[in-house]
Amino acid sequence: MKKISDIYEQDRPREKLLAKGPQALKDHELMAVLVGSGVQGKDVMKLSKEIVDVMEEHFETLDAERLRGIHGLGKARAAQILAAVELSRRFLLRGGRRIDSASAVYEELHGYGRKKQEYFLSMTLDGASNLIRTRVVFLGSLNQSLVHPREVFADAVSDRAAGVIVAHNHPGGQRFPSREDERVTQRLKEAGKIMGIELLDHVIITRDGYFSFQEEGML
Repeated sequence: MKKISDIYEQDRPREKLLAKGPQALKDHELMAVLVGSGVQGKDVMKLSKEIVDVMEEHFETLDAERLRGIHGLGKARAAQILAAVELSRRFLLRGGRRIDSASAVYEELHGYGRKKQEYFLSMTLDGASNLIRTRVVFLGSLNQSLVHPREVFADAVSDRAAGVIVAHNHPGGQRFPSREDERVTQRLKEAGKIMGIELLDHVIITRDGYFSFQEEGML
């Protein structure tokens, strides 16, 4: 079994990275820097190539169980890899927006306050409150028979979101929620608990301002 020490020093992944920068390394070499060493019967380069192969095939559904199916990759290393992947996702998403308050939601969606038709939207967020994606769920008057939790949370699952904010506009300018708004919010809150994806807020958008269920203690 080839060890890192058997590789010419300038070609060792860590030394190569420090000398030439991470861009100079192949995928499995970057993984070798992260993994650090191999196991009995499998050197670090072979182990790293196997990990990269699994990531290429299952990146969107990558989890600890799938990684630990690789011989030689234990719980600690699997956790390290997942943490590195998640950090990368979060920093890449920071080119978007951090949504950590109802005012940030309003700033992002205030244009809908001038719409003459009612829009119901979902915003998916990661664990650091970075916006992943905003979607129009449906157009028309808000009705719990039309707002299916599966439509809101299916997107959240697909995005691997940690939380969801929903919002809708009131074209008539009424800032306060209707009874139907309250019923829809409660239904989505309960669905979120079952799904393990928190409903963080429901924001009503008008031309002149907003109403936040979370800020008003109604969530």
